[in-house]
Amino acid sequence: MEKFTKLQGIVAPLDRANVDTDQIIPKQFLKRIERTGFGEFAFFDWRYLEDGVPNPDFILNQDRYRDASILVGGGNFGSGSSREHAPWALMEMGFRAIIAPSFADIFRNNCMQNGLLPVILDSSEVDTVMARALRGSGYSATVDLESQTVTDDQGLDASFEVDPFRKNSLLKGLDDVGITLNYEDSIESFESNRAARW
Repeated sequence: MEKFTKLQGIVAPLDRANVDTDQIIPKQFLKRIERTGFGEFAFFDWRYLEDGVPNPDFILNQDRYRDASILVGGGNFGSGSSREHAPWALMEMGFRAIIAPSFADIFRNNCMQNGLLPVILDSSEVDTVMARALRGSGYSATVDLESQTVTDDQGLDASFEVDPFRKNSLLKGLDDVGITLNYEDSIESFESNRAARW
């Protein structure tokens, strides 16, 4: 997993509440066994017209958000089924952080397990970020995990909470498997010294 320390990037607005995981990555694209190849199908029903042409009315298709690495959304972001494909798809779109007033618990955990930082800010702060992203071309912000802040050059200075264990894992770029592998020598020692049970 890639480390997350500080991210400065363009902010893309998705001004919708209750964006669920089936909207993020629809069920018909979940047949792959790899962790890759989902980005082009993210937000598929909103992103493309019936003939497969990009929908010009979908905000994330606008050129000014093409290189965005921070997504700002509405409340209850990531609700629905617990598919891990949702953060995979968002990361392949280029996002490394999502700002919202609330997240579905399983989605939030899946994000942190994959190096995508979900940031909960007060609704008023989210509204500020959303309005600035909608109004200005190239609006950018900085998400600093070490200081647990979101700032911009227009006076925003918001703080957020994060579980200390998950914070440490993200800073070091370790998912649960990576954390376990830190104890590989101890595990091997235990396994080699214990008596066979059969």
